[in-house]
Amino acid sequence: MPYKLLIVEDETDINHLLARTLNRAGYSTLQAFSGTEAKLLLEAERPSLILLDLILPGLSGEELLWNIRKTLQNNLPILILSAKSTLEDKVNLLQKGADDYITKPFEPEEVVARVQAALRRTQSEPAGQTLSHKNLLLFPDSRKVLVRGKELSLTLHEYELLSFLVKAPEKVYSRELLYELIWQGGYYGESNTVNVHVSNLRKKLKEADETETYIRTVYGIGFKLD
Repeated sequence: MPYKLLIVEDETDINHLLARTLNRAGYSTLQAFSGTEAKLLLEAERPSLILLDLILPGLSGEELLWNIRKTLQNNLPILILSAKSTLEDKVNLLQKGADDYITKPFEPEEVVARVQAALRRTQSEPAGQTLSHKNLLLFPDSRKVLVRGKELSLTLHEYELLSFLVKAPEKVYSRELLYELIWQGGYYGESNTVNVHVSNLRKKLKEADETETYIRTVYGIGFKLD
């Protein structure tokens, strides 16, 4: 069964172009032209990934992102499509739970490659035994995370980051290595991307368990499990 992708883009030509491109690449697509329509589709369907424009009629892209992450507690990959290209814009969206950011104008082939990479990451970890550390439990087969028995809602990249750390508790991961492992691309000074995700992950872990510290910074090198 092909992956089902939800395209949320109010510009009709771009929406249809993305649908045709992704259909040719072997994916099934759902199309929404407003944030409100996308929210209704999410309630009725189970997409494997979302391509999300920010400026939408009705519910904005940022509001929809917040709704998915906070209200629906859904950790499916979300790739942002936006003409905003500043580092501040990208960091802001990553902090709010986006998994990747594609700047407009883009080449359709780039979108396909980003989609393939995101979906590959969701399937990259085989089923296995439960991983544990302190009050933390990870279930690789379902990608579920429990802290003190309560499920923790993580984005795809946050989950992968935590999984790498827990699987090798003595290993210090450099920012460069984490970027290459998780984003599966060459490292071009993207330390801020890694830092944002580590910061988000620490915040969620601290909110779930104030008694423990789970991630330690090794100054001048990177991060390791505490």
